[in-house]
Amino acid sequence: MVDELAELLRVSAHTVRRDINALCEQGKLRRLHGGAAFIEGSLNLPYSARSSLNVAAKQQIAAHVAHLIPDGATLFFSIGTTPAVVAAALAEREGLTVITNNLNAAMALSEAPDARIILPGGELRLPDRDILGPQALEMFTAYRADFAIFGAAGIDSDGALMDFNAPEVRMRQTARNNARQSVLVADRSKFGRLAPAVGGHLGEADMVVIEARPGAAFEAILDQLGDRLVVTGEGA
Repeated sequence: MVDELAELLRVSAHTVRRDINALCEQGKLRRLHGGAAFIEGSLNLPYSARSSLNVAAKQQIAAHVAHLIPDGATLFFSIGTTPAVVAAALAEREGLTVITNNLNAAMALSEAPDARIILPGGELRLPDRDILGPQALEMFTAYRADFAIFGAAGIDSDGALMDFNAPEVRMRQTARNNARQSVLVADRSKFGRLAPAVGGHLGEADMVVIEARPGAAFEAILDQLGDRLVVTGEGA
C-alpha cells in the first residue's frame, strides 16, 4: 500500500509513512497489516482497535490526572480506553477504592497496593470488557467518590457529550453526579466525533483534560471552561 501510494502521489515512501503515522495519531486512520484503513467518524470500533489509537495522547492525559489523585482516594471509572489508561497510571498509588464497570480499568489496578475494587454484577459485554445494565447503574448510585474519571465517545460542537447507547450515558452522568470532583478525559480526536446517544455537557465537568486543542470550531466552547480546562501539551 505504501509503495503504491508513493508511486501514485509521486512522493517518497518515507513521506507516505510519515503522513500515515500522523493520521493514525489523529485517530483518522487505524493500522492494518501492510497499511491503514479510514475510520468512519460515527462508527464504534472494537476496544482492541480503540486502545491502539492516540496512545501517546492518552498517556499524556493519564500522567496529568494521576498527579491529582492522592493515596487512599475513592474513584469512579467509566468505560472507555482513556479512563483505563488513567487507571494504569495509578497502579502504584496506595489504598485506592475503585468503583467501576470497566474491567480494563479494574485489571489495571488489580495489583495496586491495598486496592479495593468494586464491580457490578451482570453480563460482561465483549469484546469491550465492560458491564452495562441496572446493577451497574445501582452500583454508581450507592457510592460517593472523591473523583469520577470519565470519557465520552464524542463531543459535539456545542459541547454535548455523546455515547453509543443510553445506558452508557446514564452511568456516566450518575458517576459524575455522585463524585466530589469530576474529571473528563478526552483526546482531541473525540471532538467532532458523532455518536447517537446524547447526555451531559463539557461544561458540567469540574475539570477537562485534553492533550491538544482540537481546532478553531471548538475554541469558543473551550474558552468558557476557563481554568477548568487543562491542555497537557501547552507549556510542556
